[in-house]
Amino acid sequence: MTLTLNGESRVFEGPADGPLSVSALLAALGLDTRKVAVERNEEIVPRSRYAETWLASGDSLEIVHFIGGG
Repeated sequence: MTLTLNGESRVFEGPADGPLSVSALLAALGLDTRKVAVERNEEIVPRSRYAETWLASGDSLEIVHFIGGG
């Protein structure tokens, strides 16, 4: 499946048992779901819905990382 991720077109393989969820994509990218915000097709995806939000080829995603400092 082809997704636009932060403005860059990338190809991802879905899991063998079905479609790719936001949660599975974040895991594939090695990102902690507690430290990112995800926008799919110009709509914020609530963190509580990452596992049930399915991606389709052509979707556009913006992923923002939260970084703490001191």
